[in-house]
Amino acid sequence: MIDKLISRIKTLNAPIVVGLDPTLEMIPDELKKSEICDTLTGFNREIIDAIYDLVPAVKPQIAMYERFGLQGLQAYIDTCQYAKGKGLIVIADVKRSDIASTAVAYASHISDGPWPVDAVTLNPYLGGDSITPFTDVCTEKEKMIFVLVKTSNKGSTDLQDLKLQSGLTVYEHMADLVSEWGKGLIGTSGYSKVGAVVGATFPEQGVALRKRMPNTFFLVPGYGAQGGAGKDLRGFFGKDGLGCIVNSSRGIIAAWQNDKSNVGDAARKAVIEMQKDLQEAI
Repeated sequence: MIDKLISRIKTLNAPIVVGLDPTLEMIPDELKKSEICDTLTGFNREIIDAIYDLVPAVKPQIAMYERFGLQGLQAYIDTCQYAKGKGLIVIADVKRSDIASTAVAYASHISDGPWPVDAVTLNPYLGGDSITPFTDVCTEKEKMIFVLVKTSNKGSTDLQDLKLQSGLTVYEHMADLVSEWGKGLIGTSGYSKVGAVVGATFPEQGVALRKRMPNTFFLVPGYGAQGGAGKDLRGFFGKDGLGCIVNSSRGIIAAWQNDKSNVGDAARKAVIEMQKDLQEAI
């Protein structure tokens, strides 16, 4: 899966993942239907149809669907299936974390469950045994995981920047654990199926983490609406110009609100602008 993702990035010249995190406020009235499932799925299809030939992946945030109950979850599944039907890699932003049989059950999101996704995000706060069920799936199947290391929110400093007795910060220690978890899952590209979430809003830490984690592929939130820009990400990429996929959600799926054109055209234009910005950085 990591080699497939990198191959798509190289082919499209676009290290971009589009976050499918819709709120009702982002959806124009003409796309709103009587059923919430149809509203969410229809909006997402407008986005996907406009950008599937430009980007390698999409990233639906499951909370935006769970909030609407069963209809929302059906929209999540339908969206993932539709994206995969268009050739897109689907990264499920679920941030799961638990242990023992519960962790195994959560790992069904990328194994034998009803979820048509290729990768998930994970919260590693419970430690290595919360991650093992997922790395087991990655060993057996063409799936990936992205473990939170240095997140893009301001409050990440409350915990992630704390110093340990070893002298390392929590996020540096976590980076070392992620590297260790991914050692046996490195593809021909030189990157592991165990990736890391590293926020664009902390560029100095991102540069240091790239040096610390040369074989780890980064999923990078915080671009666009949260303030990150291409110039902040120069050191996030490896010497090969690869090693990252950068997420933008609101900046793409809600671009129509500023562009005043239709949803698809505005999203496509936003992706093209983001692609240019990132290529200048690389």
